[in-house]
Amino acid sequence: MPFFNSSFKSSLSGKTLIIPIVSTANVAQLCVDLLISSLELVRIAALDSQYFIPLVGCREYGSPGITTPFELYGKQGLDIVVLQQRSPTLKARKQEFINDLFDFVQESGIASVLVLSGVDLSNRLDEQMITPTYQLQPSASISLSSTPLHRLNEFPIPKYTSPILPKSAINDNEAQIPFIPGSGITRRMLSSIPKQWTIPLAALLRFAMDGDNRADAYSLASIVVQVIGKDLSEIEWKQPESWNGLFGTPHDQSLYG
Repeated sequence: MPFFNSSFKSSLSGKTLIIPIVSTANVAQLCVDLLISSLELVRIAALDSQYFIPLVGCREYGSPGITTPFELYGKQGLDIVVLQQRSPTLKARKQEFINDLFDFVQESGIASVLVLSGVDLSNRLDEQMITPTYQLQPSASISLSSTPLHRLNEFPIPKYTSPILPKSAINDNEAQIPFIPGSGITRRMLSSIPKQWTIPLAALLRFAMDGDNRADAYSLASIVVQVIGKDLSEIEWKQPESWNGLFGTPHDQSLYG
């Protein structure tokens, strides 16, 4: 099965691709849920899901068909496309997935890539208390200046660092990427950028803990829309229907007198 149906590739040229990594608190997936709903993105394609734990479900708003582990969303007239990964990557296929994903990005004419990931809040340092959101620009990626992600150099989003030395490194690139606790395959992905890579790539990292993470999703989504150049005041945030039962219903206040 092809990673992506080639008939769609022309519509991706010049766009920014947003990739959420399954990680702490699923904050990246919640952020993308919010972006899809609020920007009224539509599903462009269901991508190859052989790399993930099998999953299937119904679609929102009564749309026909089924929901799969790995889907691509976009909208005519909008310069972003968004991946949504709803199931963890199989342990034995992590590197294969990353390699195929990078091949897809290069072949599709994507102009820039923004990776989203959660980070384990319990590992935050004292100096990282000033903000829950950080950015990471791999040295293997080209400069963000004069690219769709140039605003990351202008916004007051601190660069992520870690005092924890990794136990081992697969390659030189991985040795240059700091340890990111609870981030799933984020570090592996940022360390696997091909040598001939010419597409600007950066990551937004959000410290979080498992719980009701809707506020984290709104905060991260607000940063994302500004990074991609949209006016935040023009965004009408719309909570996805799938969230209605996600964290249960509010407690009946009469129970407490």
